[in-house]
Parts: sequence; C-alpha cells; structure tokens
Amino acid sequence: MRGFGMHSVENLGWIEKEAPKAGPNDAILEPVAVAICSSDTHMGHGFAGDLKERILGHESVGRVVEVGSNVKRFKPGDVCVVNCCTPDWEAPMLQDRNINNAHDYGMMKSFKFCFEKDGVFAERYHVNNADANLVLKPDDVSLEDALMTTDMMSTGFHGVENAEVEFGDNVVVFGIGPVGLMAIAGSALSGAARVIGIGTRPNCAKLAREFGATDIVSYKDGDLVEQIHDLIGQADKVILAGGNCDSLDQALKMTRPNGIVSNINFVGINDIYKFPAADWGLGMSNITLRCGFCPGGGRRIERLLRLIQAGRIHPGKMLNYKFEGFDKIPDAFDIMDKKPRDLIKSYVVM
Repeated sequence: MRGFGMHSVENLGWIEKEAPKAGPNDAILEPVAVAICSSDTHMGHGFAGDLKERILGHESVGRVVEVGSNVKRFKPGDVCVVNCCTPDWEAPMLQDRNINNAHDYGMMKSFKFCFEKDGVFAERYHVNNADANLVLKPDDVSLEDALMTTDMMSTGFHGVENAEVEFGDNVVVFGIGPVGLMAIAGSALSGAARVIGIGTRPNCAKLAREFGATDIVSYKDGDLVEQIHDLIGQADKVILAGGNCDSLDQALKMTRPNGIVSNINFVGINDIYKFPAADWGLGMSNITLRCGFCPGGGRRIERLLRLIQAGRIHPGKMLNYKFEGFDKIPDAFDIMDKKPRDLIKSYVVM
C-alpha cells in the first residue's frame, strides 16, 4: 500500500509499505476523509524525533475493510469516526481511570498513530481494540463535523474539563487555532461568563466569537497580562491552547488565587518551562497547574457527536481548505505547514 509520511526528519513523501493486518480485536480501515494537524507537520520537522519510514496522520473518518474474529460491533463497509487516541482497553492503568495514558510502560502510549505505528494518511490503516475505539458516523452528522471530533474538539474540550470551567467563570484561552476555538466553544457550553480568546488571525477571531468568545485580545496591542487585567481583573481559569513556554508565566500572572491553568498545547521535546516563583505566589497561591492529552475511545467521540446532532456546535466550520482525492494529501499537508494567513485547517476527502 501507499502512504504519506516521513522517510526521515525534513524528508517527507510517499512511502510504500505492506498493508497492515488485523489481529483478533482489531480493524483495518480505508480513509474516507483525513484532516491535517499541526502536530503532523511538526513531526515532519523532528518534533517527535527522527522517525524513519513512518506514515503520518491521526485525524480520520474511515470505512472498515476488515475486522478481527473477536470484533462484534463493526463490519466491513461501516463508516466510522476514529478517535486519534486508541487505548489498549485491557491495560491495568485503566482501572485507575487513566484513559489518556492507558499503559503501564509510558506516558501518552495510547496515542499510537504516528508515534508507535503508521498513521491514517494511508490506503489502509490499523485500529486496535476496534469495538472500544470506533464509533459509527451518524447519518445526520456531516463528514466535516465528524472529522473534527477526532482530535480538535476532543482536545479543546479536554482543556475545558481540566480547567473545571463552571457557570459564571471568566476564562482566557491562549490561541485561536482549531484547538483554541474548541476550548472557547467548550467554555461557552460549560456556562462561562466572559471567554477571552488570545490571537490575531481575523477569520479565526470571527469564528471564535461565533463559538462563544466575548472578547479577542492581541499581543500586538500591548502586554497581554495588562490587557486581561483591564478587561476582567483576574481570570478564574486559563487554558493554554497555543503560545510557547513563556505563555505559562503569563497565564499564572493573570489567574486568580485558587484558579486553574490548563495546558493542552503541545510543546517541543527540547522546550523548557520557566517562571518566577513570585508568579505562583511562592508556591502558595493555590493555583492548580494541569496538563493533559485528550481521552481515547469511541464512547468519548459518541458524546461529542451528540452535541453536533443536537445543534449545539458545528466544528466542521474550522475546515476551510478542502482537497479532493488521496493524492492531494501532500498539498493539504503543505498548506498546513506553511500556514497562510487565512488558514484555519485543511482536510482531504477521498
């Protein structure tokens, strides 16, 4: 089979490989649609190390072509939404409700696509524990909306969950890219009073307001902390869905005592967080710092799909660069890598 990915760092292209095979609990799918994530492009630049001959991609809606002998809920021909995080559900750590890192031998090991095995930018791809990690795409959910539940919506909402956003909270979201937009939407759905997005792209700012942002703040207009203090005093919750390591210090400065800073921003393997102890109240501010990767499994995607079915949100609006045909994956990847000013997110329909 053929797939698009890394021959090595900074050396991307088509890769020929043997098609994957399904174990007893697994499924093999062909892509119906895939979306390009910034994480994919960062991996191509060495973000996760020098992966060799690795097919990329982790956001997909796929059609089942083969199932293992133990799979009961799905059959060939089913169109399924595939969570980007596919835990081994028999892992002992799940008994501690650790859905994100559901292994005994390492952090984030349930994020298998790209990191541990080939991803979804392929003519065929493998999904472990199919009965627990797949969900049928409902007929009344668009392909675009379904595709955005797999990572962007799930990750953005996880930032909201970790921040414990409650009704009446004032929330600041760093970044108004796709994940930040979903953190804004999730905060609004959770009852936040003021939701302030930090970003500069005009089309993202417009969509942020549609998803529930009450204010947009730009670093181009001055010191971010001062701008937030002028708007709301101090935030109850801050969600980091963009920025860099310095953003943590800014977040601490704008969060009230007993507040929460929730990070869902992927940083590089060589990055280091530093902040003055005074900004954390010398360790006595009761500001909680949390970080997390979106939970895995089909059940979570099913719950996100319900919100779409109920008309509460339509995350597919973030997909504004459409390509058609499997051979267009490199073009969609290139757009996501170069990030033209009007880009929100690119995708490919097969």
